[in-house]
Amino acid sequence: MPVSFQRVYLESAGYFMPGEPIPNERMDAYIAPLNRMSERIKRRILAENGILTRHYAIDAEGVTQHTNAQLAAGAIRDCLQRGATDLSRVSLLASGSSGGDTLMPGFANMIQGELAAQPMETHSVHGICAAGVSAIQTAAQGIELGAHRTALAVASEMPSRLFKRSRFAARGYETDFDSHFLRWMLSDGAGALLLSDGSPALAGVPGLRLKLKWVHQRAFSGDYPVCMQLGLTEDRSRGHLDFGSWAEAEAAGALSLRQDIRLLPHLFDIGIHEYAGLVRDGWVDPKRIDHFLCHYSSEKFIPVVEDLMAKADLSIPRERWWSNLAWRGNTGAASILVMLAEFLHTKALKPGEQIFCYVPESGRFMAAYMLLEVEAVDAVPTAVAPRATVVAAAMPDDDLVIAPPHDPAAAPEGLGALLTELAAIWHDYRSRVWRTPLIRQIRERRFALPDYLNWMEQWVPQVREGSLWMREGAASLSEPYQMLASLIDVHAGEEQNDFNILFDDYRKAGGTVRQIGELRRNPGGEALNAYLHGLAATRDPIGLLGAIYIIEGTGQRIVPALLPLIKAGLKLPPDAFRFLEYHGHNDENHLSRWLVAVEMVMAVEGQARAARQIIDTARNTAALYLMQFQHITERMSHEPNA
Repeated sequence: MPVSFQRVYLESAGYFMPGEPIPNERMDAYIAPLNRMSERIKRRILAENGILTRHYAIDAEGVTQHTNAQLAAGAIRDCLQRGATDLSRVSLLASGSSGGDTLMPGFANMIQGELAAQPMETHSVHGICAAGVSAIQTAAQGIELGAHRTALAVASEMPSRLFKRSRFAARGYETDFDSHFLRWMLSDGAGALLLSDGSPALAGVPGLRLKLKWVHQRAFSGDYPVCMQLGLTEDRSRGHLDFGSWAEAEAAGALSLRQDIRLLPHLFDIGIHEYAGLVRDGWVDPKRIDHFLCHYSSEKFIPVVEDLMAKADLSIPRERWWSNLAWRGNTGAASILVMLAEFLHTKALKPGEQIFCYVPESGRFMAAYMLLEVEAVDAVPTAVAPRATVVAAAMPDDDLVIAPPHDPAAAPEGLGALLTELAAIWHDYRSRVWRTPLIRQIRERRFALPDYLNWMEQWVPQVREGSLWMREGAASLSEPYQMLASLIDVHAGEEQNDFNILFDDYRKAGGTVRQIGELRRNPGGEALNAYLHGLAATRDPIGLLGAIYIIEGTGQRIVPALLPLIKAGLKLPPDAFRFLEYHGHNDENHLSRWLVAVEMVMAVEGQARAARQIIDTARNTAALYLMQFQHITERMSHEPNA
């Protein structure tokens, strides 16, 4: 749930960009290509990210011209100057950064020293892109609680020191794509905000003040492996402190900043679902947003985010978006503060306007949001009104969204509420599945052949039961549902041999169990099958559509994400993975058929009753399927069926 504020206002904002703007054609003087591969990577990345100029705090010889603390201090001075105030008012300084100039002490303390500031409370937030929002939230909470009347939030980044060509000499100027990538994406800069509990006019905007209404942050670090990191080797098996010396760590690549771009699609899943939840719970109304400040690392992601929001019926018109990525570059944690400061300096605001900020963080996946609202200085503070529930549609079926719901624009009238609730169930289920011991083994590259065979042995019996309970459910449908019964029969017919394909894959991978009936039974799988067979035997079991939603969604969205990791860790022939490949390709078609089935049910049963049955079954199926995942790694002390 977002942290709500009733007495926090933004007085002024400032930023500091070191040196002159560096256009793309002059980047090589600062961030020289390492080899022929890096030249090709550079051209590709610059063609996609939309950055035309950026700033570096090093010179062409790689010599530091400004420390990171000096960048932050410069932003604070600009912020205070614009607010026509001084540092003596400030009693709390909160900083956000992916790293200061020292490993210790904290970055906020180094900034305080750089400013020669008076004694005050300090907080150093160490993170990546969302660290700037964390600094803002820390400062705002200090004010809201009454511990401080005025606070500074600052975020500063200086990655250029990591990108100098000399950093790669120990590896012979050879490195992997993941560490090439960020050299052409990130740059230096700092931004600062002055927050207070008073109601002065916003600096440079007479008669108006800017209220911070709420901040929401949520981390999904327990769900996914590291995506962007500094300090681990390429295979993440060793940290930089595990080596005998810094030189050894550098030679092993443990001091190279990397981003695994193959994981980035999951970040869209997180961000869009969190946004949909904020809309659903009444924290934000897309129709009321006048200005959308989105921290995207590349312009390539603009149409992706825009399309997903539009399909979810949660769009903010493109003309309301604002970004300075093209001329300020991607400055990580500082980006949203630099963006907000420059936006406030250049845009005319009106009372009642809302500014919505969104920051996705790819380090180990976070999503951060802020909402600010413009008020007249003489406005009477009002109590926070009860949040109205806004019905938001679910997420689309898109290659970059790791969730099974569909495009509400193509759905029958009244289906949006159903898809929204199913999306929430899926979001929680997916998150829990990714934290199970089995998936953690796969993610952390500890998944060996015996683990794969153990999984297959327990999965085959569950898959075998799928077509059986589907046919049983179709047989239990009464006359008004005969078209639905026919559709389910088609689906069951397609899946009736799936378990044979999976069992054949198991045998090709080295499985020793010869008869399917001898395979071990998974408690979660058995509970799931018992539940679905019991439901299928009741009259008109339309709730089974909720089960299909979860099961097919698992095959379409979770299994394909695991397949590359499994293949990389197991030296098996391609035909040992036929079922996993098939699942990812065909379940998308199955889910399209699912939507047709829901339309049929809605037409016969009525929306409210049908939706409740589907939702309840989906929730129960998710819990039982999760139980199956959790039990897979529990080795039995006896032989199967012993």
